[in-house]
Formats: sequence, structure tokens, C-alpha cells
Amino acid sequence: MSNKKAIETSNAPGAIGPYSQGVVAGNLLFASGQLPINPETGKMVEGSIEDRAHQVFKNLCAIVEAAGGNADGVVKTTVFLTDLADFQAVNAVYSEYFKAPFPARSAIQVAGLPLGSDIEMEAIISL
Repeated sequence: MSNKKAIETSNAPGAIGPYSQGVVAGNLLFASGQLPINPETGKMVEGSIEDRAHQVFKNLCAIVEAAGGNADGVVKTTVFLTDLADFQAVNAVYSEYFKAPFPARSAIQVAGLPLGSDIEMEAIISL
């Protein structure tokens, strides 16, 4: 018998494949990678990298809240960028959502992301 539970919320974009927005296992939530998609319109946010980063964080926070947690419980993030030149701008947005002690983090430049996005973030959260 599995001890995992899928998390679903309409306040974040639905999965675009055979995966869950998040999965709770024990006291940990594993949030799938979030793109800068507005869940109300289903469209990618346009504008600056900061605008898209804010949407990614809003989507992630919606999943965390649907699981009964909050941003203070985020223990690890992985940020995927198609251009590491955007790192400082994303880092500034990141600091608006997380306070010390900050989550552990990896930031990785990738060749491409789903739907042509330039940013995606996944996280592990302690509930």
C-alpha cells in the first residue's frame, strides 16, 4: 500500500502530462516543476523574466497551500533557466518569497523547457 497522496488545485496550472502537481509522501510535499502559466487563462505570462518568475512562485505557493503548507516549509528548490544571465533577476524575485533560513537551491541552465518557457522551478516542502 502506497503512503503517497496527489495534490491538485485549480489555483495552479494543471499537469500537461501523466504527473501530479504535487505528491505528499510522509511529511514531505514534492512539487512538480512549475512554469509561468496563469492558471486562470492557461497561457504563459508575457513580460519580463521577473513577471514570469513571480507567476512560477505563485503557482508553487498555490500547490504548497493546497497541501496544507506554506513557503516557510520549502526546504529545497531547483530552478531551471534557459539563460543564466537571468539568474540575478530571478534571485531578486526569489528573495521576496523566501526568508532566512533560505531553502537549499540548485540553479541550472538548460537547453529548453516545456512550452518554450525560459523558467521552471520545482521544490520539496516539509509540511
